[in-house]
Amino acid sequence: MTDQPHGVVPPRGPEESERTLHYAGPATFGRVPRLDEVENTDIAVVGVPFDSGVSYRPGARFGGNAIREASRQLRPYNPAQQVYPFHFAQVADAGDITANPYDLNEAVETIEAAADELLGTGARLMTLGGDHTIALPMLRAVARRHGPVALLHFDAHLDTWDSIFGAQYAHGTPFRRAVEEGVLDTSALSHVGIRGPLYHQNDLAEDAKLGFGIVTSADVMRRGVDEVVQQLRERIGERPLYISVDIDVLDPSHAPGTGTPEAGGLTSRELLEIIRGLSDCRLVSADLVEVAPAYDHAEITSIAASHTAYELVTIMSRQMGPARWGAK
Repeated sequence: MTDQPHGVVPPRGPEESERTLHYAGPATFGRVPRLDEVENTDIAVVGVPFDSGVSYRPGARFGGNAIREASRQLRPYNPAQQVYPFHFAQVADAGDITANPYDLNEAVETIEAAADELLGTGARLMTLGGDHTIALPMLRAVARRHGPVALLHFDAHLDTWDSIFGAQYAHGTPFRRAVEEGVLDTSALSHVGIRGPLYHQNDLAEDAKLGFGIVTSADVMRRGVDEVVQQLRERIGERPLYISVDIDVLDPSHAPGTGTPEAGGLTSRELLEIIRGLSDCRLVSADLVEVAPAYDHAEITSIAASHTAYELVTIMSRQMGPARWGAK
């Protein structure tokens, strides 16, 4: 879909941080306006408080609001990407999608329909989960507008298993379903941060058959961020890109508040730097999932998640806004 200009009214960003209390007022993402407070939206931040697809610790249904609370500290200027993201595009908080917590099939359909409606306005989505089950309906809706998309998947786990306890929809299966349904460009699929034990040695062979390349957390440590970024950029090329971040890609020391933690993960600095290195890629939407705040009373996980979402929003903003708004 071609982005259309919305007129001459500049985007409405967060209230001036020097004149507001970060700990007071509505907890929208980054203190941006709500969707109903603006006429048009370029990037909709939407929550999906759903975690019925988890296989270990529950609690990611509370992740979206924990990320919003942590994002109160975000500021209007992003020095790492050298832009004012909220000046470049209209970012608005779209609230939460209500999905049936007792019926996985119905929940997936509901999430897809809601994402389709938001994307139909011309907005790109920054989705706050929720568990990783939500990636499948999001990808379906995005592919309906862009065709099969490249996928960059940050995670400790493959999430390409065929089923969990016989369930086709669960947080360990979304990307197998997405390949089967033809919503992914199988020439440009990458996992980053994979580590830890598997059910079978064949899990890796099955994953490769689906088209995925793997950058392990050890690869990032040994080869360095810059080399990994270059490899990912070459694989993605000019294709429309969807980024899916499971916060358990981070080491438990950087993200204890998640459902299935694994030792030996990325640092938050490595994750942020890899994402920043992809700023020229054609990012059409993204999700960030599996933040379970009950296991992290120090809010380390939600802070890392809020900064990760901020970098993703910044990439989408800088691609959508300058020509439209004349932003600097």
